[in-house]
Amino acid sequence: MVFSSLIFLFQFLPAVLLVYYVSPKKLRNAVLFAASLIFYAWGEPVYIIIMIFTTVFDYINGLVIDKYSHRKPIARAVLLGSICGSLAILSFFKYAGFVVSNVNDLFGLQIQVADLPLPVGISFYTFQTMSYVVDVYRGKVPAQRNIIAFGTYVTMFPQLVAGPIVKYEDIAEQLVYRKVTLQQFGEGAEWFIRGLAKKVLLANNIGLLWTNVKSTPMEDLTVLSAWLGILAFTFQIYFDFSGYSDMARGLGKMFGFDLPENFKHPYISRSVSEFWRRWHISLGSWFREYVYIPLGGNRMGLGKQFRNLLIVWFLTGLWHGASWNFIVWGLYFGCFVVFEKLFLLKWLKRWPHWAGHLYTLLIVVVGWVLFEFEHLPSAWMFIRVMFGFGALDWVDRQALYDLTTYGGLLVVLALCATPLPRKGLEQMKARWNSVGMIAALALSIISLVLSSAYLVFEDYNPFLYFRF
Repeated sequence: MVFSSLIFLFQFLPAVLLVYYVSPKKLRNAVLFAASLIFYAWGEPVYIIIMIFTTVFDYINGLVIDKYSHRKPIARAVLLGSICGSLAILSFFKYAGFVVSNVNDLFGLQIQVADLPLPVGISFYTFQTMSYVVDVYRGKVPAQRNIIAFGTYVTMFPQLVAGPIVKYEDIAEQLVYRKVTLQQFGEGAEWFIRGLAKKVLLANNIGLLWTNVKSTPMEDLTVLSAWLGILAFTFQIYFDFSGYSDMARGLGKMFGFDLPENFKHPYISRSVSEFWRRWHISLGSWFREYVYIPLGGNRMGLGKQFRNLLIVWFLTGLWHGASWNFIVWGLYFGCFVVFEKLFLLKWLKRWPHWAGHLYTLLIVVVGWVLFEFEHLPSAWMFIRVMFGFGALDWVDRQALYDLTTYGGLLVVLALCATPLPRKGLEQMKARWNSVGMIAALALSIISLVLSSAYLVFEDYNPFLYFRF
């Protein structure tokens, strides 16, 4: 089940909200926990066992670590066992095939490994439970003694399968004390509908252009076709993923939770470092707190700081998938972050704003080629075509047709990727008071109706980040 489906919008969500709000407050975590298990089991009936095991496993580990907090060797041993256990489960499902395949290629072996599908959301909920046990060990939070409350934290369906990655300390109090006002519920509905429109009306439509370009034989691509295609993917992945994050945040508000914002208009950035402070914020925050800083961060000289950065970016790439293209993609961005710390940022500050934007977008767009093509030679061929090497021509009829068909949508997407639409909406509410509120409500209703109408005629449309 996905948020952008009719069964979720008009059956599952209304039913859960109804049961949730007619239930006594002390039972609402149980309702949300049960609803989350049903939500997950709808698409992953077998792998729900893995998620429940992970939840119980780290619930117990948290209690033991808390109990022996004054005896660090025992607490440290339990923490290590917890992390190793969680990583073992994640690695078995996500990386075993990749490792065995490379070992076979390297040594000419024929080791067989089961080809198991990746459990949806495992990368997200595993990182959440690991951060929980680490924070209990550090003494930042007490262990959660109510397994229903802890299960709600791990499995909460609004952010279960594609984030944001929520640290326990940010939500611990809300698991016990939360109150939903009508205004908060309305804000949540607005966030949800905005995210739905991003996914259904924007990401899905521009994704058609990328699908057409990617399916075209490389030798038949022109420079214009390649650029139109990768720009389409650039916008598709942003509006798809940020749309999901907006929907998750909106659902959280509707149930009384304040989930973190995961995107802050990353395509307006003037450096790669700034881009990654605005893109998938919760993942960057997780790696900074639980990997980069424990490695020493920037406290041990430039050499070790750059080593730590490259380790983090290697792991960031690997987190996205068990494939060399993701590793190269992560290290690609890691190198630019290092270069910026060395000298590029000093230059960028002297450049005009438009030059910084252009530099960042160029690096990011080329990076998306590495991200999207699992076969690295194909990625390299596509990049060559983008810059006129090995292209059929600079332009052809198909490219011009795509430009006239999707050009207007690309302009709309570029505008929507900036803060201007949201600022305009907020200013309209503030200046026009009740009229502005009515106009905003009408816009939300129209967006919901259009998105629903689109879904009636569309096949299954999973979010791109479901595969991670």
